Amino acid sequence: MKENINFVNKIIDKYNMTEEERSTFWNIIMPIFKHEEFQKRMNPSLYPHHDTVSLGDHIISDAILAYILAKKKTSSIDISLSVIIAMFHDLYELPWQNSNIHKNMYVNNHAFTHPIEAIINAIYWYPEYFKDLDKALIIIDGVIHHMWPFPVRAIDSDIEKLELNNLKKWKFIDENLKNEIIASSKRYLLKSLHLSCIRSKYIEGKIMSKADKKISLIKDISLKGCISVITGSNSNLDSYTK
Repeated sequence: MKENINFVNKIIDKYNMTEEERSTFWNIIMPIFKHEEFQKRMNPSLYPHHDTVSLGDHIISDAILAYILAKKKTSSIDISLSVIIAMFHDLYELPWQNSNIHKNMYVNNHAFTHPIEAIINAIYWYPEYFKDLDKALIIIDGVIHHMWPFPVRAIDSDIEKLELNNLKKWKFIDENLKNEIIASSKRYLLKSLHLSCIRSKYIEGKIMSKADKKISLIKDISLKGCISVITGSNSNLDSYTK
């Protein structure tokens, strides 16, 4: 983990954080960062995310920018929650690029369903963050709608229709949290398409979504990477040594 801590500090260096800001940021993310599942996602060979950037690299970059953007807000905002949403937003189950994972319904592809997988994994791996229901609602809605204006798959009456890669974890989720996930996935529902297309209703989620767009489009992703979000296929990985 020491190597990954050094890697994160190098990313932080690019944003000219003060020592106080750096310390505060690490205090927020460390309980999440040190988990073995998060550490696994720091490895670009195991989890290439946008092109060849590791999933962990992308998540950390989002979290840093979310922290910076949240600090600039003059309105009342929970900075920690924006960062936590960022740390949870892409904790999907399986690597998705060039995975050849077949989905029976197109709207069940990674681009539409990974926010659902991410929030299930977040609750399963980090239940302590969801004990306060008011904060849990902000985190859940922020994760589910972080891709806005890109839509998210709505959870129908039968969740098995979504073909989630971590469906087995769903049965371990608290019923109140399940209901909130379902309700959030159905906001501004396009029924015929089984999709929800609306941004988070909380400022913390909106800020994180903004950070995600900036990191994805400016830092992480090429044209081929953008196309891969829909197709799942990225030829940039063909020459990448795993």
